[in-house]
This record gives sequence, structure tokens and C-alpha cells, in this order.
Amino acid sequence: MTRWWGGNNEATRTAETDLRVGGRFHVGFKGDTGEQHDVSGVYKEVVPNRKLVFSWAWRTTPERESQVTIDIKPDADGSILTLTHEQFFNEKARDDHNRGWSFGLDQLEKLFP
Repeated sequence: MTRWWGGNNEATRTAETDLRVGGRFHVGFKGDTGEQHDVSGVYKEVVPNRKLVFSWAWRTTPERESQVTIDIKPDADGSILTLTHEQFFNEKARDDHNRGWSFGLDQLEKLFP
């Protein structure tokens, strides 16, 4: 996670995960302004090599919990990953997360072309 997580000019400082139903994850990183960001959640569904569902909450706004679903389907040339992040507090949060996930997935694709 530390190799692909975070937006432009953001260095991930910590990434911890307990990948099992009921397990938790935590990622902490600094943004462009040096502000510390921390996000964590709980895995709700884990299907190896196929699907992850987990909650998502920022340390500064834990009451705004949302949900992420990652589906992976085999494809002739590899896999197709579909990421759905839903239950946002407002449209700005949705748009901000869209930018963050887009950057992260682009970084992930560079690691695994």
C-alpha cells in the first residue's frame, strides 16, 4: 500500500492491515501542506482474489463513514478491477475521493502493468 497510496506529493507514512472479516486497516500520510491524514476501516467481506468490502472513515470525521467495494474479475489479459466508493456525506467528499482513488489506481497500474 505504501508504494501506491496517496495523492500528488503525498508520502505514505504508515499502512497497516488485518485482511479478514472484522479485521481493521489504517493508513496515515502527509498531504502537500504537511497536514497529517489518517483513514481507517473494518473489512466486512473478504473473498480472496475476487472481492473486498470495507468501511472507510477519516480520523477527523469518523461520523462520515462510507463504504468501499472492490471487485476483481479475471480477464484474458489479466484482471478487471472495479472500485465502488459510496455513502458519501456530500458531493464534495465524493469528488475528492474520486480524485484520490484515480491517482492511487494509476499508481497501482504503474506497479503492475
